[in-house]
Amino acid sequence: MSSLTRRSFLSVALASTSALTFPHVSMADVTSPFSFQGLVERARELATKSYRPRPKVPQDWLNLSYDEYQTIWFRGKDALWSNTDRSYNVDYFLPGLYFPRAVQIHTIVDGQAQHQPFDYSLFDKTDKAPELSQEGDLGYSGFRLRTELSEPGEKREFCVFQGASYFRAIGATNDYGLSARGLALKTGDPEGEEFPDFVEFWLEAPSAGQKNIVVYALLDSPSVTGAYRFNIVPGTACVMDVEARLFARDELPHVGIGPLTSMFLFDATNRSRFDDFRPAVHDSDGLLIENGNGEVLWRPLANPAKLQISSFVDENPRGFGLMQRARKFSDFADLEANYHKRPCLWVEPKGDWGKGAVTLVEIPADKEIYDNIVAYWRPREAYAPGTEIDLSYRLSWGQEPDMQLPRAIDTAAGARIFGEQGRIMTIDFEASPLFVDGPDALDIFISSPHVETSEGVLQKNPETGGLRLAFSFDPGERDHVELRAQLRKDGQPATEVWLYRWTT
Repeated sequence: MSSLTRRSFLSVALASTSALTFPHVSMADVTSPFSFQGLVERARELATKSYRPRPKVPQDWLNLSYDEYQTIWFRGKDALWSNTDRSYNVDYFLPGLYFPRAVQIHTIVDGQAQHQPFDYSLFDKTDKAPELSQEGDLGYSGFRLRTELSEPGEKREFCVFQGASYFRAIGATNDYGLSARGLALKTGDPEGEEFPDFVEFWLEAPSAGQKNIVVYALLDSPSVTGAYRFNIVPGTACVMDVEARLFARDELPHVGIGPLTSMFLFDATNRSRFDDFRPAVHDSDGLLIENGNGEVLWRPLANPAKLQISSFVDENPRGFGLMQRARKFSDFADLEANYHKRPCLWVEPKGDWGKGAVTLVEIPADKEIYDNIVAYWRPREAYAPGTEIDLSYRLSWGQEPDMQLPRAIDTAAGARIFGEQGRIMTIDFEASPLFVDGPDALDIFISSPHVETSEGVLQKNPETGGLRLAFSFDPGERDHVELRAQLRKDGQPATEVWLYRWTT
């Protein structure tokens, strides 16, 4: 059956209900020559036309409940390329429910694209599955990729494209967690977000033993169109090299490039708000940035009481991503969700991205089914109508990149004791050869634009083998306080920069 969870469905439900468009595929389009440049030209031409939403699938498909949808699943033994020696198999997902408009899927063999029409006979179902119409604007809602990852002869899934421009992948030892998107528009804006949609896909048929697979996608939205090429290499990390050409129909004042979407409910910083048997619940616990100056920043995530947006102004960033640093089962004590196995996702720009800001959007959430964290690069200048935008970047799904500096592996907060006013923050830095000379060999730098902080106390942590930095501050009547801390040695960084936004 589909690996999608209820939270995965809900995370794309809003995106899938926005008006999405592409002219209906005719039989003449089933077989035709294909090239990426041809797809670019198609996206460019589409941007000159008025946006029109695609037709929805029949009403009985839209009326499917979540439980009914789960009674029907793709039959893996009949996957695309399953009866060949090609190195990948492809499974399809049903439309309907949260996926009201189907996508069109093609394969490419020797430069020729062949349409893959909807085939309901490829699905199995239980006796509780409803009868569904077989006429109308049907198609698949997406697909998943399978290949040999560790066991010879066993093709395991590692990547899914489904819902708006959402897609997700895992390294060989991960369970699914956060998602990426082709593009984000107006995230967190008062007038509402616009969700671009991948409306059509092309999959290059791989040869026997081929390690990579290439996927192309056509993106469409009221404000923008685009052509995408994904070169995907699974393994210990799943690495995707992404090329995109975007064409602005309208002005694009708020664009999110390389957008990531995740979930953070609680950890030690806000544990008291949740009546839950687990010590923490999150797919990601922090935003990691390597800015254009080579400075490494770590911002623990929060589940705020009200929407908050943070901007980390930069020029030509070297990388950013959402990480899951909590890696022990005991960090979550969840036998089903396996949050300690969620992947990290690192975005590495290729070329110069200019001036802008890594942007973090944190949305209040009361349940783990909601993806409430978004991170992306926002260019400083708006794109004018008719602008053509070239993008190239790498996505690495799996373990965290090594930044050659001790990491902040835990952040905790609480009230000061013994009747004193204010708050205490503690930051645990992992063990490192840089700490071999002890705490006295390190300089502590703590600052805030809003409050005075204590000087800080640095001690060895016998549990982690690293160091713990503790300091206090009094927020007074403020409802939020920005904080910054770092350890240095001989004038050089001895840890990444820890950033935090305390809120009431």
